[in-house]
Formats: sequence, C-alpha cells, structure tokens
Amino acid sequence: MLAALGDDRAFAELVRRRQSTVRGMLRKLCGDATLADDLAQETFVQAWRTLSQLRNAGAFGGWLKQVAVRVWLQHARKAKLPLEPLDDAEEAAVPEFAERLDLQRGLERLNPAQKLCVVLSYGEGLSHGEIADATGWPLGTVKSHVARGGARLKQWLGP
Repeated sequence: MLAALGDDRAFAELVRRRQSTVRGMLRKLCGDATLADDLAQETFVQAWRTLSQLRNAGAFGGWLKQVAVRVWLQHARKAKLPLEPLDDAEEAAVPEFAERLDLQRGLERLNPAQKLCVVLSYGEGLSHGEIADATGWPLGTVKSHVARGGARLKQWLGP
C-alpha cells in the first residue's frame, strides 16, 4: 500500500474514499455534526501516524473504524461521558418523550457505551468480537451493551 510508505497522494485518496463512512459513524455516536467532523479529522490524523502498523492492506476499512472508535472513546473520556451502564435510578431520571422517538433521538438516550456498541453492531455491521477488539472491552460487556441498548431502543421506538 503506497499510503503506508508515506505517499501523501495515496493517503489523500484513502481519505476521500472513506471520509463519509467515518463521519457518518461518528455523527451517529455524537449526535453533533461539527464534533463528528472534528473527530473524523482526528481519526485520519491518527490513521496517518499509525498506518505503518497495518499489516494487511485489505483490512484497512476495519482498521480505520477501530481508529475512529479509539478517537471517540478518547473524546468520551475527556468529556467525562459515562461509559458504564446507568443504574435504575439514573435511567428513571431520563425524561420520557410523549411523541414517538426516531432512531437518532433513541440513540441519544442510550448511555455512551451502549450507543457505541449498538451503532457499531447494527449501523456498521461489526461482529461482537470486532467491537471488543476495537474498544478493548471484554466480549461479554460488548454483548451486554448491544443487547441492552437494542432492547431499550425497541421499547422506546415501539412496534
């Protein structure tokens, strides 16, 4: 892969081809287009810096998603977003919406860890194992976040 050898034009082409996918995933996670664009830019900066670590050019897409997940997790930690499940008292404090929720509003109600796992699983098509690899979380934790987040979305969105 030419980009891994430092070819600026080759990397620019990779950015052009993959930027909308990365930005779309981050927008689902953030709910804020401006922040998602900033995080996408940081994703590509980190990807450029660490591209030499990629051993299989065919795995670039999945590897880039892992970089984006790490960038989002860094942001979540800096912003002190809760990455642990909410307890029942905290969940009860989330206001109920009178109108039917759309998917984005439903995602916004999930805690950040559940939202990340649900978006990566259903929105990006990653397996639980791939999500565990990307986040560094145990497989059981990922499965729990996907199951609980999916169940909450079904409950909130209705039939």
